[in-house]
Amino acid sequence: MIRRYNAFLLLVAGLGGLLYGIDVGIIGGALPYLEATSGLTTAQLSVVVAAVLLGSVFSTLFSGLLADWMGRKRLMILSGCAFVLSIPVIALSQGYGFLFAGRLLQGMSGGLIGVVVPLYLAECLAASIRGKGTAVFQWMLTLGIVAAAFIGIYFSYRVTAVARLGDAAALLRFKNYAWRSIFWVSLPPGALFVLGSVFVTESPRWLFRRGAKDRAYTALLRSRTPEQAKLEIEEMEATAHASASKGQQIRDSLLRRKYLIPFLLACAILACNTATGINSVIQYNTGILLQSGLSDLASHWGYVIFTIMNFLATAIGMVLVDRKGRRFLLVMGTAGIIVAMVGVGLLFRTTEKLSVDCRSAVQAMVGPAQELTVRFDAAEASKLLAAEGEAGRGIDRERASLAIIYSYGDFIAATSFVRSDDAAQAPIVITRESCVPANRIEALFKNPFANLTAAQTAPLKIEKALVGSVPETNHGWLVALWLYLFIAFYAMGPGVVVWLALSELMPTRIRSNGMSIALVLNQSVSTTLAAIFLPFVSKHGYSSMFFVFAGFTVVYFLVAVFFLPETKGKTLEEIEAHFEGKTAASR
Repeated sequence: MIRRYNAFLLLVAGLGGLLYGIDVGIIGGALPYLEATSGLTTAQLSVVVAAVLLGSVFSTLFSGLLADWMGRKRLMILSGCAFVLSIPVIALSQGYGFLFAGRLLQGMSGGLIGVVVPLYLAECLAASIRGKGTAVFQWMLTLGIVAAAFIGIYFSYRVTAVARLGDAAALLRFKNYAWRSIFWVSLPPGALFVLGSVFVTESPRWLFRRGAKDRAYTALLRSRTPEQAKLEIEEMEATAHASASKGQQIRDSLLRRKYLIPFLLACAILACNTATGINSVIQYNTGILLQSGLSDLASHWGYVIFTIMNFLATAIGMVLVDRKGRRFLLVMGTAGIIVAMVGVGLLFRTTEKLSVDCRSAVQAMVGPAQELTVRFDAAEASKLLAAEGEAGRGIDRERASLAIIYSYGDFIAATSFVRSDDAAQAPIVITRESCVPANRIEALFKNPFANLTAAQTAPLKIEKALVGSVPETNHGWLVALWLYLFIAFYAMGPGVVVWLALSELMPTRIRSNGMSIALVLNQSVSTTLAAIFLPFVSKHGYSSMFFVFAGFTVVYFLVAVFFLPETKGKTLEEIEAHFEGKTAASR
């Protein structure tokens, strides 16, 4: 009976991870069809994509308070209901407002799930299986990303089949159907998560803190033997008594040293975790593989393989986390990430060093309306490179790439890379609307020191127009292999350990709020990296970006080696006593 209930707990947690993964990955497959049929501007589409992140940051800020106020179980139900509600709001939307609202709600659901499910598992599972149990959340998260990738591939093939009919109206109708269907497919897991959350018990530690000792003991008995349940209740009582007897209840806050050390450690791990570049590598994977030399179809399949590798390596990490320990996996994983990032960076460096800046020639193409349209093909590449003379002779016009960095006044933007060998590639279109914010609120977020009024009439200035060589296909698969190595080490190490570190390190009294703060920091770093990725790559190249990721991971490696204690097999009260003992010893 105990084993059956623990398996049910893991199933519910896994569904939560699946929803989180779908939150992250579903927009990738839907976006091309949404862009083609919605009539939204580029700025509006960007907001729709970012709305999930905005909603997640907002809900994460309050998730700790909500978890303490209403309980872990009720918050899980609420987060699942929010996800379920978001799907019809998105899939039935007929305009920007409802689409934005649905994505925002979906992001809020993800932010709540990202805090409450690992928190709930840490407080409910026995120490012997807590590592494996919490890893299920990450494993199913990766499955959600895999599922989103396969759903996108499925509809991509169907769209291609409709395109062969040569009926433009039918193709437009099917693309509209495709992006809505992609979102509808994610509804059943959300409903199952809500249903499962109804039947799990409340967190025993939350119940104990609310004075319901008998209910806490009953909750423990569902997942432990009577002896284990009694022992953990006694540990909770001892911890609470020690706190009360020293008159610490008023003074217990994040600023106390016994809380500050594990809190700062958890924050460092969460910040470094996203600074490895994991979110950027996932979000821009297809573009990275395209620029490395693969074709469009090969790049999409390369991303599918990437997500499968993530899923399989996470399964290996689940097996090892309670055998080898958290610290071992984190040290091994970060070391492997450093090697992989340097490998990818060096491969890109071999081709990027040949790039030529053709800004003068591109500036001359700007029209009187201060706009620019460039269809970059072999002929256009020849024209731009010829203007650079000797410097451009080392680049093959038939396999060249172009990225433009431009500005209107104080606002700077960058295009994605386009390739001269891609006949279906849309032209680069640069307009004031693609760079200058529509209002002062958007301007504040994009550049708080910029002069919006001046930018609305400023001329278009080409800051850089980098023409480079697109490598051969073999080079692209070499880059893909290094990226597979990266995701394998990430998934076995940081991917599995990060949720455990977040929920295990911080003491019970600050766990929920501390987790919220640490996750907000994590998402802030993620948002910053997502915002600078394309402009940074356009200006400095992919190689520099991967070297930056490697540098951040070195910091992560040092944190794991010198500061992270091993928590394998310890109860949450024992981990709390460890940090209190270290503090006491240092005084």
